[in-house]
This record gives sequence, C-alpha cells and structure tokens, in this order.
Amino acid sequence: MKAFTTEQRNPRTRGLDRKSALGILRVLNAEDARVALAVRRELPKIARAVDAIVKSFRRGGRLFYVGAGTSGRLAVLDAAECPPTFGTSQKMVQAIIAGGSRAVRGAVEGAEDSAKNGARDLAKAGMKRGDAVIGLAASGTTPYVIGAMHFARKQGALTVGVTSNPTSPLARLANISIAPETGPEAISGSTRLKAGTAQKMVLNLLSTASMVRLGRVYENWMVYVALTNQKLRQRGARILQEASGASVSLAERALRQSQHDLPVALVMLKTGANLRHARRRLQQSGGNVRQALESPAAKHPNALRKRK
Repeated sequence: MKAFTTEQRNPRTRGLDRKSALGILRVLNAEDARVALAVRRELPKIARAVDAIVKSFRRGGRLFYVGAGTSGRLAVLDAAECPPTFGTSQKMVQAIIAGGSRAVRGAVEGAEDSAKNGARDLAKAGMKRGDAVIGLAASGTTPYVIGAMHFARKQGALTVGVTSNPTSPLARLANISIAPETGPEAISGSTRLKAGTAQKMVLNLLSTASMVRLGRVYENWMVYVALTNQKLRQRGARILQEASGASVSLAERALRQSQHDLPVALVMLKTGANLRHARRRLQQSGGNVRQALESPAAKHPNALRKRK
C-alpha cells in the first residue's frame, strides 16, 4: 500500500491543522482543482469504456457497479439516478456494495476484505456473459472488488476498472483500466477526497455518455426525465415546449394524450404521429428519440394540429 500515491503524504498540505478555516479551504480547493485534469487525461479510455458499455446494452446486457466504502456509495448514487434521469429500468444499471444496503448509511467493518463475497454477490445479482462490470477501488487492491472482477472475467463479461493507482491489481485485471492519477490526498490516505471526487466524475461521464449514445437524451434535453412530482412535471413540460417548438397548450395536450410519457409526446409533436404510431416508432428505435424522430416512417398526419 505504501507504494501507491493515494497512501503517501502530500507535501502541499503539511501543517493543515494550523491553518484558519479559509486557509484549509484554499488548500483543499487547490487539491480538488487537480482532479479534473487527471480525469481529462483518461478520456480516451473512458470513451473506449462507453463504446463497450453501449454495445453491451444494445445486446440486452446490463451494467453492474461493484465497490466498497466510499466507492460503493458513489456507485449506489450513480445507479440510483439512472432511472429517473434516463428512463431506464431498475435492473439496467445496478450497484453492488460490500456489506449490502447497511453499508450505504454506515461503515460495515471487514466487508471489503472478502474476495469470495465479491464474487458471490455479483453471482447472486445474476450477472452473466454479455453484461458489463465496473469495479471501483481508489487503491485498486480491495479484495471484494478484485473477487467480483475475477468472477466477471470468468463469466465472459466486460470488465472496467476505476482506480487512482494505474499499477494496481484492479488496473491490471480489467479489460479497460481508467486510472486518474490524483496523487496523495490532502489528508493522507483519505481517499474520500480527491480519489472519490475522481470516481464520481468518471461515473458521471460513463453513465451520461452511454445514455446519450443510446438516445436517452435528445440534443441536450433530458427527455426521459421521470415526471413523478410537481417540479419534475413542470420541468418536463418546459423541455417538451423547447424541444418541439410547440405552444404551451399543445404541449400540455400531447402530455395528457401520451399519459405523461415525454418521449412519446415529443415524437407526436415533431413528426405528426398519433399516439400509437409514436409509441411504435420509439419501440422500433429501441427508445432512441433521435432515430424515432428522423425515421421517414414516423411521419404521419398530425392529428394534434388538426384539432388545434
């Protein structure tokens, strides 16, 4: 562990406990500023991972995140936000954290030390050949994650490692290794800081870019946002108006007719398709909104505008 930079003492933050509140914040912020640059250097590898994940999704595969501690909690967060943001099923992107659900709210001591449990939990989740597995570990040595990755490779799944140590076992084991070198932490060994921030950024990039490539975003509009409360319904109506160019009344009518299915309402408004045809085109495009909109077969008489 001592050889890994994430465990070394940071010369730039010595004397941290003697500084004022503002002084501490300036030091921490300066260290944080290094994270985005480290992630930027990994963009080609992140792009490779996105292409591979999208390929898996298009073949019916799922995406599993595996982590322990901070890494596991970040994985849970990203997986939990995919359904309301991109309209995915709960099973499409899943997070497995050492120690189970109890570990989300508090530490479960020793949970990360068992490679056998990592493999067991991934098998229990039903991971199979054709799925994609992303293992997250700042040090790249967490036995729980390593065990899960060995199991995933044995089953023929795509494996992606996200770590801050490019020479770690996790980096060597993964098909694709993403290793932003964030360096020593502001507080030695506290990888919830820069390494954790890098992991959050990488997860944002992986899931967002994959969903955009799948057509779960149109232009830069969140057209699959779940309209589950008043704020989100207002956001959805605004997105529909902007994306379609329709009036408020026409957009509201389309949302009602589509039973508040925003992608369906958008296809109806932009192509003139009726409800049945709009749903069919989205189904045929695999939910890809742009493909559904640009397909010549999607153009039908605009019943909405005729009744305006």
